[in-house]
Amino acid sequence: MCGLGLRVAVNGAQGFSSTSDFSRLPATAEAAVRAARVRGGDPDWRGLARPDVAMTVQGTYDPVLAQMEPEEVIQMAMQLLEGCASVSFAQPLSGGVGLSCGVEVIASSAGMDLREIGTACHGSLEAVSHGDTVATGSEFDMSRSHGLDMVAVGRKAAQMAASSRGGVAAPTGTFQVVLSPVAFADLLGNTFVPALSAESVQKGRSRLADKIGQIVADPHLSLVDDGLLPGGMGTSSTDAEGVSSQRTVLVDSGVMKGFLYDSYCAGKEGLHSTGNSVRGGYFDLPKVGLRNLLILSEEPVDILADLKEGLYASSLIGAHTGNPISGDFSVEARNAFLVKDGELAEPVRSAMLAGNIFQIMSELKAGKDSRAVGGIVTPTVRAPLKVVG
Repeated sequence: MCGLGLRVAVNGAQGFSSTSDFSRLPATAEAAVRAARVRGGDPDWRGLARPDVAMTVQGTYDPVLAQMEPEEVIQMAMQLLEGCASVSFAQPLSGGVGLSCGVEVIASSAGMDLREIGTACHGSLEAVSHGDTVATGSEFDMSRSHGLDMVAVGRKAAQMAASSRGGVAAPTGTFQVVLSPVAFADLLGNTFVPALSAESVQKGRSRLADKIGQIVADPHLSLVDDGLLPGGMGTSSTDAEGVSSQRTVLVDSGVMKGFLYDSYCAGKEGLHSTGNSVRGGYFDLPKVGLRNLLILSEEPVDILADLKEGLYASSLIGAHTGNPISGDFSVEARNAFLVKDGELAEPVRSAMLAGNIFQIMSELKAGKDSRAVGGIVTPTVRAPLKVVG
């Protein structure tokens, strides 16, 4: 998919238009100007980002991936099915493999002229397991380079489905709940992450707005946004405005240190952008967003080993309904299991989990593993949550 997004400023007002038809460039420019004139001036507009030094990044372009033929991609999809077939009583429901190779160009009247090429690959499968009862399970993986183990992805999806059959009722009460990296990334991204945006702070929508220098998480926990992470899904030499990528410490040993900025939000406070302007594609306006958020612990623990009784959730349903302003959430645990004496026990038919993200961040224990789930890199975690079976 190829296209162009054009952002213009007229007397401090921004207008935007995009097109995938390059014969319509004059009309696209006219539409952007009209949009800016309709909006009127913006006293907070400080101008376009100035040319910056493009940082050197690693692991974002793989020539092997870029040159793959369709037959090779089909073979990768067949490997998903092969992995699923290795588990008894499991069948594939849906899935797929995707590859991308693209060039991003950023140019502006302020002198910006940048080009960067990147690659990405992902594979996913949802499986169903039939027996006395029926259950489903899913798995996925993604990378900026070739070499993903698609057989393992298919096998893990099938194993999750098979192990989830014959569920028991979940207990009701407050228990230690273990969240897989997939589950925690989903919850964090929909509740805590929005509060890290300077835009949320400036609009009065962040509960962390007045917390700089205060404890907002477990003292052993740190959160760092790293736009330079080798091979990271959100890694590039610059952000979507051409500002140099950097490593930004947001929470250090539990203490709130700062927020994520793009050029516009930074200009409102007389600051410099943290390189956190992102966009979903040429058809989107740039906005404040994550690059690669790292959840780090100075004292990781064996999450299951010392847990006598609790619940394990592989993934969540409904994390998007969480309230990023209050931090309250109520979600359904998917592919959940009871934890007994440090080990996963019976699968659970259904369980609702409720809590407040800002409260549990102060009680969070992080495991020794780590997994990249999109733009969030996190270990398995554990925290007390309300469980309703």
